[in-house]
Amino acid sequence: MTTSDFEHFPSALADSMKWHKYAGRDVLPMWVADMDFAAPPPVLAALRQRLDHGMMTYNVPSSSQVGCIVDHLASEYDWPIEADWLVWLPGLVPGLNIACRAVGEPDSAVFTATPIYPPFMSAPRNSGRRTVGIPLARQNGRWGWDFDRLSSTLADHPDGRLFLLCHPHNPVGRVWRDDELQALAAHMERHDLIVCSDEIHCGLLLDAGLKHRPFATLSPEIERRSITLMAPSKTYNLPGLATAFAIIPDASLRRAFRTVMQGIVPSCPNTLGMVAAEAAYRDCAEWRSGLLATLRGNRDRLEATVARLPGLKMTHVEATYLGWIDASELCNQHGIDHPQRFFEEAGVGLSPGADFGPDSHQFVRLNFGCPQATLEKALVRITTAIQRL
Repeated sequence: MTTSDFEHFPSALADSMKWHKYAGRDVLPMWVADMDFAAPPPVLAALRQRLDHGMMTYNVPSSSQVGCIVDHLASEYDWPIEADWLVWLPGLVPGLNIACRAVGEPDSAVFTATPIYPPFMSAPRNSGRRTVGIPLARQNGRWGWDFDRLSSTLADHPDGRLFLLCHPHNPVGRVWRDDELQALAAHMERHDLIVCSDEIHCGLLLDAGLKHRPFATLSPEIERRSITLMAPSKTYNLPGLATAFAIIPDASLRRAFRTVMQGIVPSCPNTLGMVAAEAAYRDCAEWRSGLLATLRGNRDRLEATVARLPGLKMTHVEATYLGWIDASELCNQHGIDHPQRFFEEAGVGLSPGADFGPDSHQFVRLNFGCPQATLEKALVRITTAIQRL
């Protein structure tokens, strides 16, 4: 498939959370992380075939459904896993919350790097734990780790047993390199931490030459202390089918994870979600190639526009379809307290930076997973709003 296949926007549905937020208003929704593209044709065909059967039974993952995940991880990431390492989930966010309940003691620290996808901060609180944020550093136009601060923060909270890693990172769009992951792993081993790694954006690397490295593959010791969360929902735009999975190699850790799930998380995964996942991982490589080309073009257009606008700046987006925009100069120069509201009034609905951490209130996050025409319309509105100032 080519980029032309992603130029059409299916009409917005009334039950779309993304579009419902601004129903009846002339505001382009570019906030929550789902894309304005139809699901891949092979996925839709597989769903139609399953619907034609007529019975929506409880799902017991078939050998082909399990096998497609195992084969995908082996071929895409050179990661040989055992089928019984898989734990099926109704979404990645439940996985974060389960991990927080399964690891550590009540009121213990759970670490993460900020700015961060908001459920990383709420999951520990939901689980009776304390969220301890460790700010990423922005140097030379690039976000990265402040390992000195990481080391001191881990030492200051010796009760902590869990680190929530976002890899690739949402919202800053970094693909962590092997040397960064190895340095992080050394700290995890030194402080005896379990790492729950959200790798839901691993299929959305935009820069040529980059390859995703699952955190668990760094070493046998790291594999033993890892919970890896993945799903087809971001790459193939299937969030409403509520299907994800954890990969937990260590039997005792996997048992603790499953124990916390009992009576809360459905014991059977979503029937249609499993059908869609199998088709996505097995039959949609060509579709994904076209998607990445489209997102790459949108990313480049966004970065070029922001670079020209006074008061805005952003770092390069290596992965995801999310732009993390620093509006601090704009806010300080013009007395803008809430940049998200400023752009919303201009007709562009973005995610407020304050949701991603205590030091991010002058940032906004823009979802460029949309047809080029939609993005162009949004960029014109943003440009016009700033010019009017």
